[in-house]
Amino acid sequence: MKEIKHLLTKEGEHIDGSEYNVYPRPQLKRDSFLSLNGKWTLSAGGDEMEILVPYPPESILSQVGRVFEDGTPLTYKRTFTLPQGFLRDRVIINFGAVDGECDLYINGKMVGFNKGGYYSFSFDITDYLTDGENQLELRVTDRLAGFDMPYGKQCFSRGGMWYTPVSGIWQSVWLESVPNEYVKALFIDTGSDFCHIELQGVDSGTLTLSDSGKEYKIENGKCHIDIENPKMWSPERPYLYYFTAQCGQDKIESYFALRTLEIKEIDGIKRLCLNGKPYFFHGVLDQGYFSDGIYTPATPDLYRQDVESMKSLGFNTLRKHIKIEPEWFYYECDRQGMIVFQDMVNNGKYSFFHDTALPTIGLKNLPEVKRTESQKKHFKHFLKRTVTQLYNHPSICYWTIFNEGWGQFNSDKMYDTLLELDSSRFIDTNSGWFGRHKTQIESLHVYFKPVKLKKKYDNPVVLSEFGGYSYKEENHVANERDTYGYRFFKEQDKFENALIDLYEREIIPLVEKGLCGAIYTQLSDVEDETNGILTYDRKICKVSTEKMLEIAKKLTI
Repeated sequence: MKEIKHLLTKEGEHIDGSEYNVYPRPQLKRDSFLSLNGKWTLSAGGDEMEILVPYPPESILSQVGRVFEDGTPLTYKRTFTLPQGFLRDRVIINFGAVDGECDLYINGKMVGFNKGGYYSFSFDITDYLTDGENQLELRVTDRLAGFDMPYGKQCFSRGGMWYTPVSGIWQSVWLESVPNEYVKALFIDTGSDFCHIELQGVDSGTLTLSDSGKEYKIENGKCHIDIENPKMWSPERPYLYYFTAQCGQDKIESYFALRTLEIKEIDGIKRLCLNGKPYFFHGVLDQGYFSDGIYTPATPDLYRQDVESMKSLGFNTLRKHIKIEPEWFYYECDRQGMIVFQDMVNNGKYSFFHDTALPTIGLKNLPEVKRTESQKKHFKHFLKRTVTQLYNHPSICYWTIFNEGWGQFNSDKMYDTLLELDSSRFIDTNSGWFGRHKTQIESLHVYFKPVKLKKKYDNPVVLSEFGGYSYKEENHVANERDTYGYRFFKEQDKFENALIDLYEREIIPLVEKGLCGAIYTQLSDVEDETNGILTYDRKICKVSTEKMLEIAKKLTI
């Protein structure tokens, strides 16, 4: 593996895991909360060491900083004692995400099993607890070999556009105490003037809107709210309706937003519309990597800062690229008004020749690569888990099923599967190429030639990747030797001028011709890849705020 220099995003700051001692689930929040982040014991590869959770062991913030061999068993241990008065009827343990397959043991007894490195899961551990100190043990195995499970950009031979892998716990772990009947999940559907909420696990209760104080009945686990004088959600005005739900002895806090998405033909051009009007989705590719924590930023506040940074430059969209983030990231997008184009996380073996080289030279109608039955089964399963986990976030307006053929198979069936799960958002079946399939988006990737549009498309056109210009800011790069990007600059002013010129010459003129969105690669540098607007440590912005805001003003429909 190529060596990289780690850069601290919070230089000199003492990190002890307490940075994540905040309630991690803003859309299903209750006052019962006991964080289990902090110091754990990790046994791996014959060694025992101390690790800081929730940082993955490959990161320097974890205080381990090691990449273990593929499939190395990782055993996490810690003890905990419930505070006096914490226990109601039941105790639930929640994991934001654990990469790989894991078994949970409490006091030596197996509680349950989870598979899938990007998804939250919970267990009721009440019957396994003692009155005093309790032993928690999590046994994890993470395998990249075989490519069965979603893996994103993780690679043991990292370099270029492939990055350091992560394993084990990489999101928050916490306990909460609940009554015997409690809200286990929420499913929220909204339109321009209504909200319909289903609450799993409870039958009746009262829902109260925070802004008006108006109360609504929950009956048969459902609540319908008609909104008078509705306030629509948009990047320009990201209004959230906060509410509380009291169901018996359980009380939760949450929120929803009103917004509509549809495709309309206007002056002979198919347009993506937000709240009934054509809208230009001006965005950047966001891979969600951090220089000191890899998948996990030093503090959850860095999600806020990333969103704020892009908003300050005039962007209204982030394409979350083949990674699923903690709920806190999506809450920041909901709260600040940042649209999210959410990718499914790829599995299946990647082929540079088939998936990148041939399409780059124009061969974009190649047959799909054969996938194993196991790969197909897992992709479909985790597609459903992705939609279920993220469904309630109003900022997510667009799903991408496959990126550039990575893991692609049975595209029409996957489109139908996703449409059945969620017909309220735009669906991009195949971002970039291999596009002879059902889709709602004509999705283009253009890096090595001028961006041009045909005279007529059957679907709205989105440039879902472009740019990738590389400039290395001295002392703010992870790899001084190797550089990855699509056009290279040694001086900041030349990089900035070329980027502005790209928008002025090729992107802005295409809006009136039908372009509905453009996603620049990318938000920040990542390891060897130095084509970010921000450096990997987020300390330097490589472009002028004023110039970028001028570009944003011109990218309207």
